Amino acid sequence: MSTNAPAPDPTTWTIDPGGPLHGDVEVRGSKNAVTKHMVGAVLGQEPSTVLNCPEIGEVETVSRILRALGCEVEAQGDRVTVDPGGLSTNRVPLSYGGLNRIPILLVGPLLHRTGEAFVPLVGGDRIGARPVDFHVQALEAMGAEVTHTPDGLEAKASRLHGARITLPYPSVGATETVLLSAVLAEGRTVLDNSATEPEVIELALFLQRMGARLELRPDRRFVIEGVDSLTGATHSLAGDRMEAFSYLAAGLATGGRVAVHGCAQGRLVTAISTLHRMGVRFEITDDYVAAEADGPLLPSVVQTDTHPGFMTDWQSPLVVLFTQCEGMSVLHETVYEGRFPYVRALKEMGAEIALYDSCLGGRTCRFNESTAMHSAVVRGVSPLQGAEITVPDIRGGFAYVIAAAAAQGTTVLHDVHHLERGYHRPLEAFADIGLGITRSTG
Repeated sequence: MSTNAPAPDPTTWTIDPGGPLHGDVEVRGSKNAVTKHMVGAVLGQEPSTVLNCPEIGEVETVSRILRALGCEVEAQGDRVTVDPGGLSTNRVPLSYGGLNRIPILLVGPLLHRTGEAFVPLVGGDRIGARPVDFHVQALEAMGAEVTHTPDGLEAKASRLHGARITLPYPSVGATETVLLSAVLAEGRTVLDNSATEPEVIELALFLQRMGARLELRPDRRFVIEGVDSLTGATHSLAGDRMEAFSYLAAGLATGGRVAVHGCAQGRLVTAISTLHRMGVRFEITDDYVAAEADGPLLPSVVQTDTHPGFMTDWQSPLVVLFTQCEGMSVLHETVYEGRFPYVRALKEMGAEIALYDSCLGGRTCRFNESTAMHSAVVRGVSPLQGAEITVPDIRGGFAYVIAAAAAQGTTVLHDVHHLERGYHRPLEAFADIGLGITRSTG
């Protein structure tokens, strides 16, 4: 079986807006959760099954990576089963370097299974520097010998051991690396300043279901007692909060009303409170969350932050929504310093957005006095016009679809494989709520 990762299709969407978006959208489990669960399954002695999975390109990419290692992966509908029993190599092929950030998370599981690991350099969306320093420092603290090569990372460890680790920043990826490495390590691991995003907690619960002994204590502290082995487990993913917010924003930006099913209110608390301040009215039940504007949208000042703050993945849909608010709004990005590449195309569509390297609209962040453009000032209401755009990444891509839905005239989006990689059937979902949209390849 070939392990080469195929190049994405040159896929294009043509969007012809037809007025306010109305209707219902069903979201599945999180992109940021399903792939981490697939990695976690490598630690078990029996197969594990993940339910309510989105049908996205990321699942297929990680499936190919695991199959290249010798694991069996069966993905059918919303169910993904990983059988790690046939794992036969500890080297992730170079062809999977730069596609996403999953390989670095495999280091701990591969060390536990074989004592050695090679993973190619990380990839993912172009949203700023994502060094693996925190991952490497944590692995070394647990007894791994890690060597940087021109192609990636080589790691060795006869047995990982528990350690006291404090992350310089509550990184989601580094927290996941520690969890995936500590559950089978010898002794106790204490992780301070950990990330506590819902997707991280969901991974921890999955590992606990497999037999891991861990707990989350106050002040962002995980305590993990290593065990000798883990079993398989079955887990149904909670709804994707990034996707849910994006569809709510799409309805609001067009003056419509969208109801999102499959994502519980508790995963959207900060998003709901933010939109409330902007004059949005909600209908919230156990089955869905629906949003519509109660009069003109009001400007706002929002700062992204680690959980439970306003999540960084919500900011690009929110910036588009700001263009339809009456007045000046500010978005201060404190998580990734390079999260505004999509702004240039929005300005070409008529958005009035200025970027600054200052910390505007909130406390001073770690990018203060850097050259990173991490604050955006948006003036609305801006009449947006259709344009021809190349999609840079997943979240920026969704922002362009929202802008296209709110614009006058046709928008052509190229490289929408980014969108299809990260969202469950987005074209069908947008069509169901009234957006004129067609897909072409070649």
